Amino acid sequence: MPKLAANLSWIYQEVPLLQRFGAAAAHGFKAVEILFPYEAPAADIAAELKKHKLTQALFNLPPGDWAKGERGIAALPGREADFAAALDKALDYAKVLECRTLHVMSGLVPAGGDIKAMHRTFIGNLQKACDRTAKSGITLVMEPINHRDIPGYFTNTTTQVSEIIKEVGAPHLKLQLDLYHMQVSEGDLQRRTERLFPITAHVQIAGNPDRNEPDVGEANHLYMLDVLDRLGYQGYVGLEYKPRTTTGAGLGWAAKYGIKA
Repeated sequence: MPKLAANLSWIYQEVPLLQRFGAAAAHGFKAVEILFPYEAPAADIAAELKKHKLTQALFNLPPGDWAKGERGIAALPGREADFAAALDKALDYAKVLECRTLHVMSGLVPAGGDIKAMHRTFIGNLQKACDRTAKSGITLVMEPINHRDIPGYFTNTTTQVSEIIKEVGAPHLKLQLDLYHMQVSEGDLQRRTERLFPITAHVQIAGNPDRNEPDVGEANHLYMLDVLDRLGYQGYVGLEYKPRTTTGAGLGWAAKYGIKA
């Protein structure tokens, strides 16, 4: 049965960050994700994880200046030193939080940007990051993000990410398969998931097209959870959606996965 992880940057917005761990545990979650945990000291987050017996399933490397519109820096030429510093910070947090999966955000293609130069930069940064983490037990993941939610995001399709994984050639560089994004950009969810399963290390879901609970909309994400189960998926499925009302009111669909509404 898929293991659900509450994304605390998307759900439980009713309470401050450090209170979301307890809220998730109260509903029966055993794992959580956070986009960017850096707003709180790592020790404070670790204390909440320990207190509520939660696993930190995933978080992202620092994305650059989010307030100024940056959505990752790994593919930005000239920002290699910034990427190295972001990796250092993420690894420091990962050690304290005992998190084994880190998401590397590629970034936005600037107006007139050189796609080939961005590709070379991304490959170079990923190779260095993979060398750095080769013996750490950490898995690095990349997520294709649709251009409706984040226009101009560099890694846009599963095909592109698959090719990058092959080019880098590191066994611990994998795919973060967000079924919501894949439905928007590519569709054919089951067949793509089956093909991509060997390189998939983490999954996320949200209802299409409005990114609410996964039990509503045009794509049957609960069916896809059964597909993942049949494939033998052992990782986490992150709930990265916008609750229609409150988090608890929208969790009824998850009862079969051990979550209490």
